[in-house]
Amino acid sequence: MISLFRLNFLFCAAVLFVCSSAFGEENLLDDAVSAPATKGVVVSQDSEGGIGVAIPVDSGSYPGVKVLPSSGSPWDLSEYAFVEARIRNTGEVELPVSLRVDNAGNWRDNPWNAESIRLGPGDSGTVRVFFGYSFGFQEAFTLDPSAVVSFLLFSEKAEQPRGFLIESIVPGGMPGDSPNEGGTSIVPENGVLFGPTVPMETSSQLDGFGGASVSPEGEALSIIFADTDQSASFGPPQGTWDLRQFHQIRFTLENKGATTIQPRFQIRSRAGSNQIHTSTEGVEPGATAEISVPFGPPVPWTMDGDASTGEMLVRPGTENDLASDRVTGVSILPDTESGVQRVRILSIVAESIPADLPDWLGTRPPVDGDWVETFREEFNGSSVDDTKWNIYTANYWDKKSHFSKDNVVVKDGTASLRFERKTGKHNDEPDGEETDYQTGYLGTFGKWTQKYGYFEARMKLPSAPGLWPAFWMMPDRGEDGGNPWRRSSTGDGGMEFDIMEYLSRWGPHRYNIAFHWDGYNKGHKHFGTSNIYTAVDKEGYITTGLLWLPGEAKLFCNGVCVGEWKSPRVSNVPSHLLFTHVSGGWDNSPLDDTLLPDVFVIDYVRCWQRKDLAGQ
Repeated sequence: MISLFRLNFLFCAAVLFVCSSAFGEENLLDDAVSAPATKGVVVSQDSEGGIGVAIPVDSGSYPGVKVLPSSGSPWDLSEYAFVEARIRNTGEVELPVSLRVDNAGNWRDNPWNAESIRLGPGDSGTVRVFFGYSFGFQEAFTLDPSAVVSFLLFSEKAEQPRGFLIESIVPGGMPGDSPNEGGTSIVPENGVLFGPTVPMETSSQLDGFGGASVSPEGEALSIIFADTDQSASFGPPQGTWDLRQFHQIRFTLENKGATTIQPRFQIRSRAGSNQIHTSTEGVEPGATAEISVPFGPPVPWTMDGDASTGEMLVRPGTENDLASDRVTGVSILPDTESGVQRVRILSIVAESIPADLPDWLGTRPPVDGDWVETFREEFNGSSVDDTKWNIYTANYWDKKSHFSKDNVVVKDGTASLRFERKTGKHNDEPDGEETDYQTGYLGTFGKWTQKYGYFEARMKLPSAPGLWPAFWMMPDRGEDGGNPWRRSSTGDGGMEFDIMEYLSRWGPHRYNIAFHWDGYNKGHKHFGTSNIYTAVDKEGYITTGLLWLPGEAKLFCNGVCVGEWKSPRVSNVPSHLLFTHVSGGWDNSPLDDTLLPDVFVIDYVRCWQRKDLAGQ
């Protein structure tokens, strides 16, 4: 929750381009000066006009170089659609690098657009920033290309020395060009991607690979597989599908072959794909079946690696790179058994089905044991219970909003953190910092903490763009823990648990989980995933929880384990609860004041402790 840029999540959206569109003749480096953007970085110029950047280990969280016009006046790039930088990794380790294009203003107010790539040792690549888009070509700040004041090229905190060479920065494209193919993002009516009411528009939508035979057949798609390594693909007529309002795709098919089959499916996006889904039941010859393919993996996302160095990885088979807002197509694969297989695809429909909740949800932890309920908040009154909750704290996150008691609304058995456009003073203090947006906060720092247990909340997420609500936990060592920073440090065994962190651009079915440890400065380590997909219940809520045991953390959604990490480094420090509702984040849309106010609704918060762990 603390990190302003989750670059390790964003690089999956990077794209290396072959330069094929209209470009300006000038290399902007020919009319530029450069300087280190952070301490310790060494900047030099090579014989051909490129900018060399050396990054030592002690050079800050986002070390890099700033490139400015030598004239002192902003670059006017209004005749173009994008800027791209050609970069070579001159170091001996993998290099994550971002290009940020700036208008004037405080960077914390996001007056910029940016994209990122990763380069192997010695590799070269191109990172392209379209004006008005950021991090995976998502709509972002409306940059004024006639007033570009600087370029910032930066990496992430270096555990080993790194280096790169900026060979060129060149503008290109025509005004109005979009990073989306065909400039189109299709939101399918009623989720229908293909079917009797939405037939195939162009032959390019259907393709076969490895020798698979594919063709339209009346109102269906005919697919013949002669071998198990073949596949078929169906995609949008142009651009991508925007499936943010859905969490699974239902395929209706008919087995036209002579044997029972268990077909397989995969959903693809510009950021990557989900796991291949195999039908759990066989489809007999001549039978018709409906097979629903969830966006998420069939097993919990699982974290491995060395927590002492921060070199973390996702256990193979548990990863998920699907971005539901830019789906490029679906793949249909044969049963793994050999033999000719014939199927007719009758329809392909994206769905949002209410979550099927287990009976135990909200009544006990998800595992057996001698558990005792230790915290229960039902919000049954008309005001905040100040014996449990704080409503004021510092805003470390968006710098745009201030906290007010008026924006924590307890009513009808819920607490709503209301985010609105309203000028006021932070924490309702006369001398507090004044900002233009007002929101609410709930936290138990200094009032309730627990070490180990199960922590659960039922919540309804906001939909207005640009919002960033979260349910998370931070250390609280108590009054004997020292000053507030030391008391809540994620070092010395402490940890930040991001149980549910949501960027409203993602839609209601996707959120982030993460772990942060060893502070937020030079030693900061973190890992997580922004691709947890879920259904909401029939009232529009999700229920998320953390099962925290010695050396183990498991994250749950609607009663299902969606993420886990087993390590001696899992926190062993008592922690408190936080509910925040600010703006921004690392992969969000700009705020839209016309859609405010909006609310982050908390129905209940319940926690349990296992008796044998009490007092540890």
